[in-house]
Amino acid sequence: MSPVTPELISPRSPRVSAARRLARRNFRGKERLFLAEGPQAVREAGEQADTLVELFATVEAAERYADIVGRARDIGVRVHLASEQVIAEISTTVTPQGLVGICRFLDTPFEEILAARPKLVAVLAHVRDPGNAGTVLRCADAAGAEAVVLTDASVDLYNPKAVRASVGSLFHLPVAVGVPVERAVAGLKDAGVRILAADGAGTDDLDDELDNGTMGGPTAWVFGNEAWGLPEETRALADAVVRVPIHGKAESLNLATAAAVCLYASARAQRASGGCRSVTVS
Repeated sequence: MSPVTPELISPRSPRVSAARRLARRNFRGKERLFLAEGPQAVREAGEQADTLVELFATVEAAERYADIVGRARDIGVRVHLASEQVIAEISTTVTPQGLVGICRFLDTPFEEILAARPKLVAVLAHVRDPGNAGTVLRCADAAGAEAVVLTDASVDLYNPKAVRASVGSLFHLPVAVGVPVERAVAGLKDAGVRILAADGAGTDDLDDELDNGTMGGPTAWVFGNEAWGLPEETRALADAVVRVPIHGKAESLNLATAAAVCLYASARAQRASGGCRSVTVS
């Protein structure tokens, strides 16, 4: 069991400085460590073997989330009681929740994802906004996808905003990072996965795909950049380029919403003879 350390009150403490540096991508890459903020992320990290390595908590948060802090101590994580000023220095949010964990990188080699023969995969190609990346990861997790792939042109998976937006889903399913889109598509095709590119100008309609019964097999959805979608060379790699139909007057859907619609359409088709859990909105 990890001992309780004296309260950290100085933002200049070496431990605080080391944690604060992890807000920057180059330090995350060098140390292969990232920040997980808030009770949900820290709780999920504590449930994964050898993921949570250090925890900073205010006295109030340690009392409020005694189960999370207790779990961290039980698995040998070094727990620092810290002042609110110290937590504010480490945190990247405007209103910190009093818990900040330091976690080991947990991305999965792409070859391991292929070897598992996934049935539903989200591929993020050229996605630059960390909030969108984290939200798509959360959608993929909720839809029952077996993996997420971030191409080498996409945002850093461990950006604090991406971690927060995933709301713990980062710790639930395999994620491969830095995979060239051509390699991602080729590998998934070789694994028997059909590649669908999501694009508002797609020639195929999602409703038609569902009506025609073509979405029940293993599928990978490729999602593009928030502003300009997928480049032509990426669309050309797909088996079909699919648009989400707009039945009302909205001009378009944002990336995360379109991803949720597409992933759940595939999940519905693949689970046509089974059931699913009820949805909780938060």
